[in-house]
Amino acid sequence: MADITTSPAPNVGRAAFTFILIMVAFDFLAFGIIVPVLPDLIRSFEGGDFARASAITGYFGFAWNAMQFVFSPLLGAWSDRFGRRPVILISCFGLSIDYIFMALAPSLTWLFVGRLISGVTASNVSTAFAYITDVTPPEKRPKQFGLISAAFGLGFIVGPAVGGYLGNINLRFPFWAAAALSLANALYGYFILPESLPPERRAKSAWQMANPLGSLNLFRSHPELAGLAVVTTLYYLAHQALQTVYVLYTEYRYAWNQRDIGFSLAVVGVSAAIVSGVLVGPFVKHFGERRSVLCGLFFGTLGFASFALATRGWILLAVIPFIALWGIAAPAMQSLMSRHVDPSSQGKLQGAINSLRAVTGMAGPILFTQVFAFAISARFSLHLPGAPYFLAGLLLLSSLLLAIYVARPSETTQSSAQATSGLNPSE
Repeated sequence: MADITTSPAPNVGRAAFTFILIMVAFDFLAFGIIVPVLPDLIRSFEGGDFARASAITGYFGFAWNAMQFVFSPLLGAWSDRFGRRPVILISCFGLSIDYIFMALAPSLTWLFVGRLISGVTASNVSTAFAYITDVTPPEKRPKQFGLISAAFGLGFIVGPAVGGYLGNINLRFPFWAAAALSLANALYGYFILPESLPPERRAKSAWQMANPLGSLNLFRSHPELAGLAVVTTLYYLAHQALQTVYVLYTEYRYAWNQRDIGFSLAVVGVSAAIVSGVLVGPFVKHFGERRSVLCGLFFGTLGFASFALATRGWILLAVIPFIALWGIAAPAMQSLMSRHVDPSSQGKLQGAINSLRAVTGMAGPILFTQVFAFAISARFSLHLPGAPYFLAGLLLLSSLLLAIYVARPSETTQSSAQATSGLNPSE
């Protein structure tokens, strides 16, 4: 295993980091472009049936996240063994071919196959982070990772707006645009991107790191950590309601078109970026981690309830900035969890949290799309299209009540905080 203190690989300059930054932005831009139109393309194969399209969209979401769950650690292991460059370039080229495949898909079956392949080839983000670690000194990594996170946000803000505009012209156009972005990534990387991991620093065998479930055992090391893990799981599960039924929900309830949906998703992205980039730090500093978690979960609970009850589209748009305040909870929750883990296990903790996100990413699409399909079905006499958001609100309310108990101040955490600040507990 390579020493983490080893200096960055030679002959890797600013151009390489710029490529990684552009690659991540293009990847998430391409992903965001197809978000407003994929459910409608599925619905077009089902004769316009919203309930049937919702159920199938859930299967698509499960399949995509399952591929991510399996192949993200696997591609990371391959990059440790064979180098970052080949994994990144093959992934980018594979994504471009896959988007073309999906643009031309003549049936729902072929579209599903394309979605499976997309889940595999879109798993290159972990390799991109590994590349940044290779070429960046430790003291500069936080800044570079921050720029990568900004690229994520840019892709999710611009992508849905572009996809909504193109999809309003033709449902297949966004897939061609995504293919062009991914192909540009692959060609740019082929001529610009050097290898960041020289042969002498590569792992002899990294297969033990390819187990996506292994890190979850960490949560059993401390009772409060286990409780916070349950809170985090409910948080991530509720989050799936936004991305799995939002498109079909707004079309069904408010008769929005792809352009309307793309615009609203851009509002979601901007609101989330403001909360995470501007508000989180001062809020947590002023109110503390525990109160920030509770406030964030409370905002999320009210936001989802408002989504479910909104009878007009403008009401839902007005709620979006409010529900974005839910994002205050996640960073504070991760900080609380880190207090129960020693410094040598912080990386394992982040891996375990990512595993929770992946598991809920598989379960959430099936859960919420099936609830939506049932709630709008003619067989359900109440006809409750807001049911998936009521369920998400109930999940967040459960996580809030649990967090009140498991995140309560304890002597252990107080002593840890005082020790970190250099104070004596008795002072």
